[in-house]
Amino acid sequence: MLTGCLRGVSSMSDDTAGANAQEYTVSEISGALKRAVEDQFGYVRVRAELSGVKLAASGHIYFSLKDDKAVMDGVCWRGNAGRLTFRPEDGLEVICSGKLTTYPARSKYQMIVEHMEPAGAGALMALLEERKAKLAAEGLFDPAYKKPLPFLPKVIGVVTSPTGAVIRDILHRLYDRFPRHVIVWPVVVQGQQAADQIANAINGFNAMPEDGATPKPDLLIVARGGGSIEDLWSFNEEVVVRAAAASDIPLISAVGHETDTTLIDYAADLRAPTPTGAAEMAVPVRDDLLYTVADLGRRLMGLKGAMIRDRKERLLGLSRGLPSPKDLLGLAQQRCDDLSERLPRGLINVTQQKTSRLNRLIGGLSAKRLEQRAAFEAQKLQGTSARLQPNYVRHLADLGAKLDSAGRMLSSLSYERVLDRGFALVEDASGRSVAKSTALSAGDQVKVRFSDGTTAMQVLTGNAPRPKPKKTKLKADSDIQGTLL
Repeated sequence: MLTGCLRGVSSMSDDTAGANAQEYTVSEISGALKRAVEDQFGYVRVRAELSGVKLAASGHIYFSLKDDKAVMDGVCWRGNAGRLTFRPEDGLEVICSGKLTTYPARSKYQMIVEHMEPAGAGALMALLEERKAKLAAEGLFDPAYKKPLPFLPKVIGVVTSPTGAVIRDILHRLYDRFPRHVIVWPVVVQGQQAADQIANAINGFNAMPEDGATPKPDLLIVARGGGSIEDLWSFNEEVVVRAAAASDIPLISAVGHETDTTLIDYAADLRAPTPTGAAEMAVPVRDDLLYTVADLGRRLMGLKGAMIRDRKERLLGLSRGLPSPKDLLGLAQQRCDDLSERLPRGLINVTQQKTSRLNRLIGGLSAKRLEQRAAFEAQKLQGTSARLQPNYVRHLADLGAKLDSAGRMLSSLSYERVLDRGFALVEDASGRSVAKSTALSAGDQVKVRFSDGTTAMQVLTGNAPRPKPKKTKLKADSDIQGTLL
């Protein structure tokens, strides 16, 4: 099929037989290429350097495999990615096993990786040293940030596999030394998902509330049994190291055997050679504490008795140098008697001094001096009023003139002066002024006010609104008033 497809494509360049060449769709050619590549390269092993590693939300891992001359796309499906013993990273040299295939949607070929392993321990050690130097430069391993372990933690959090022998060794050792409340956060300690689970467990313990239903640990232990460098690689991942360095809870690293070293050992507050050693570092021996407390109690009682005897002897020695209480009280009583004798004489002297001062003040308040003072003030007041009186008279005269002028102006503007000129004021029964004839109806009682008095009248007939007078003809007064009278 592939040979026929290629022949068909090449025959299209022949001008003579181009019209008779077989036609293929793009899908047919892509399918033929896919089958040919998969048949020819059904299983291959490729040694290459990883580049552009990307973990998709679906769990698949996409990357490029390259050497110094060529680049090839690669993909590791979710099921195979979960079985990897390390986290693929850019720049890591690996050996991939799988098959080659094509991706018709982009006209590219790629390798489907079923198994991936580092290209020897040397590559892993080089990557480990590079990552160690990078994290150390950021200060994650600085001893100044190490936190002291609590002497006797109430709650201990353990991050490890719940089914392995590690957790049983830790619990057994804690029970023998000093039983404590232990909370286990179960994680996988090997594989692709191990690093994220371990980091999430450390962060989860730190995020627990102080007063929650589950008590927050005072100490954390991250533990795993021994294994190869590939088996322990999860504890070299950056996410785990950063979580350990950022932990507010003191953390003990107990990964592998005594000869095994991972990056979490440098970020932890204390490294234990084994998980059992971590349990021994976490708590003291209860029997030793009881013996120490009992011994300190015996020593305390002995020192207490010796101190009491010493203080008693010192008190007796000091008491010999103290004066008699009778002598101390006798001096105070003598001084009190002296003061009691001086007190009456002092009161008499003060009374005499105050009496003499009062008599002097009374002598200065004679009736004749008061009369002279009153006469002087009266004379002073008369002089002041004599100076002010002319000003007051002129001011009052000016105010009177202004008041007379205002009265004359008010009288000239009064409506009574209008009545003197022959006009009349009409008021209705309630006393309101009537300005228009349309406001009155037949039979209404009104009052007409003239300049010399007021007359009551009755409206005989109604009247339409008075027309506006014309300039060419003047109406008589009887026409203007209508039928009011």
